[in-house]
Amino acid sequence: MAGPSSSDCGGGGNFSGFYETWFEQLQQLVRQLRMCPNPPTSHDHRVAISRLVQSIMSHYADYYQVKSAAAERDVLLMFMAPWASSLERSLHWIAGWRPTTLFHLVYTESSILFESHIVDILKGRKTGDLGDLSPTQFRRVSELQCDTVREENAITDELSEWQDGASDLVGCSTEDVERKVSKLVGILRKADDLRLKTVRQLVELLTPQQAVEFLIAAAELQFGVRGWGQEQDGLRRC
Repeated sequence: MAGPSSSDCGGGGNFSGFYETWFEQLQQLVRQLRMCPNPPTSHDHRVAISRLVQSIMSHYADYYQVKSAAAERDVLLMFMAPWASSLERSLHWIAGWRPTTLFHLVYTESSILFESHIVDILKGRKTGDLGDLSPTQFRRVSELQCDTVREENAITDELSEWQDGASDLVGCSTEDVERKVSKLVGILRKADDLRLKTVRQLVELLTPQQAVEFLIAAAELQFGVRGWGQEQDGLRRC
């Protein structure tokens, strides 16, 4: 499925329309993921799953490519995020989700599935799902989490430094303000790069079956937060 392109986005003000289209396409891709045989029972199934996982990853990459182009035109709009619900914005870290959230998601899903298959596991049966992560996979997830925390903190410190210089904007020329704002574009790009890199690294260390379960869980979290947030925003407008 071809995602909406940067040309579809146009100016920064059109990003809301782009996001709605992108979000609907994500829902369609996740529906396809849910239809995948779990676990895959043939080579064709495994190939189809791998292709679908790659489609999801390409869809996320498309989003950040368009977002980066829109941020170049109006980075402050990315922080306002009028396309998001109030709840979504309250959870934002630098105009998006916090990368380390994904590690909590992996641990939670793994724990739930492990408990649901405890009888099979005690009998030595392999389930192959997120509840059946190997010691090597757990170690890699932990290492990635530590690396991601360090990168998150470094970007947060960079944003704090940018915010500390807000007083410099008073009485500045237009050129100075634009130069200051352009630094914010760079900070946002680093945050988005970390978000995409984190998803990719986690998917790479999982099996195709586990990757499907992880991507579905991540999308369901996104869908749930957005849906509940929009519902609450609607009630406040009544």
